[in-house]
Amino acid sequence: MRIDIVCKPDQPDACRGTVKNVREALDRLGVEAEVHQFSDTRKMIDNRIYVVPALLIDDQLRIAGRIPEVDEIVNFLTERPRYLKEVAEVA
Repeated sequence: MRIDIVCKPDQPDACRGTVKNVREALDRLGVEAEVHQFSDTRKMIDNRIYVVPALLIDDQLRIAGRIPEVDEIVNFLTERPRYLKEVAEVA
């Protein structure tokens, strides 16, 4: 699993808060994931992100414009396998 956090260089507090909540959610679930933090406009443009901080899980934008709560991140991570299973049944 890959988790990307996109921020602007001039908003370090929002980025730190998002990283802290992502790590806490991963610890709560006992899940291992690659967590990457980006502070460049190219990543924002490529993913059509207009407000930061933004949280992408497996290259899908899950939340943007505010720091997500730990419970929200846990919900995003736990619904991921269910989503992949539904996609596999359709294909």
